[in-house]
Amino acid sequence: MNLINFLQTNFSELLSYTFQHLFLAVVSTLIGCAIGIPTGILLTRRPHLSKPILGIANVVQTIPSPALLGVLVPLPFLGGIGPRSAIVALSLYSLLPLIRSTYAGINGIDRAVIEAGRGMGMNDRQLLTQVQLPLAAGVIFAGIRVAMVLSIGIATVAALTGAGGLGMYIFRGISMLDNTLILAGAIPSAILALLADGVLGLIQKKLTHISK
Repeated sequence: MNLINFLQTNFSELLSYTFQHLFLAVVSTLIGCAIGIPTGILLTRRPHLSKPILGIANVVQTIPSPALLGVLVPLPFLGGIGPRSAIVALSLYSLLPLIRSTYAGINGIDRAVIEAGRGMGMNDRQLLTQVQLPLAAGVIFAGIRVAMVLSIGIATVAALTGAGGLGMYIFRGISMLDNTLILAGAIPSAILALLADGVLGLIQKKLTHISK
């Protein structure tokens, strides 16, 4: 059976796996944003923490995804069979681009702009919410864009924990030595990543234009 016939015959299953895949990527990226962006802001206020925290985030990126999932599965609350361990792993992988982009975006703002804000009587909170975050929005969103595409790519390994997603086809195809199954998972995953990158890229351009 060729790829087109397989996708047509199994369209409902493909759709289900695609939604599962997208769910894992979106939820993990949102969790990553909830942790990574405030951490990046913290590092701009506590620069001495930047090396150790970014170092830890870098180390997480070097851990192979199957190994990280293998470590998480036995853990209570964080692991287990199903989507939870996959979401935790994907959230950890998303932290580095989110922390780094937030830190770089805020630190890259012209100091004269910050001093002008202080001269107008703004406190640190007002400077952050009214000056720094709006000006850094384009750079921060670039990190979100990278994190989302990264999550979509890595989410294929979620099948190892029974979390579903397009990786189900890939690992089934590997076990059966069936290239059609492998492509049925790999190609839609790549298309999802490209679509997400394109949509988020358009949003990033708008944010960058507004910040200017």
